[in-house]
Amino acid sequence: MRIAVAAAAAALLGVLATAAPAEAHTTLTSSDPAKGASVTAPARIRLTYADPVRFPGVVLLDAKGGHHEAGKASAVDNHVTQQIGGALAPGVYTVGWRVVAEDGHPVTGEYKFTVTGGGSPSAAPAGPTSSAPASPAAEPVRHTSSAGWWWIGLVVVILAAIAGVVALLRRRTPNGRA
Repeated sequence: MRIAVAAAAAALLGVLATAAPAEAHTTLTSSDPAKGASVTAPARIRLTYADPVRFPGVVLLDAKGGHHEAGKASAVDNHVTQQIGGALAPGVYTVGWRVVAEDGHPVTGEYKFTVTGGGSPSAAPAGPTSSAPASPAAEPVRHTSSAGWWWIGLVVVILAAIAGVVALLRRRTPNGRA
């Protein structure tokens, strides 16, 4: 019985020691064009996060669901750039994004902006050296859960319980035989 209690205590300690920290995922700190902005047709979308990110994905959708991305999004440190394919017609556009934070958790969000007037997009430089102003994007970040850590902890507890039962059964029978 003491072995089973010791195994359960060890399992609980293991779960607590490996618990994930408070969800410290990155956040979107600014965007160009900004959330809710009315702008002339941009040549690119630029997103800035609080921390470095990787594996970026950005979509630009018009009101009918048509895509307007050119190529893949690129990430350099905490900046993500997505080139826009062709001139955008006046209207409301939705930027949807997904990145992986330094802690390994995917973070997603979206916001809207409006293109006013006509004309073609200006040739804006890509990447973090752009001098275009980045405006705050007040879109709340949707986080994934850290449920994976709970599953790992549950497996540890179950394995410890099985080990405790086996040890208890061996102790009660002579020479470990049933």
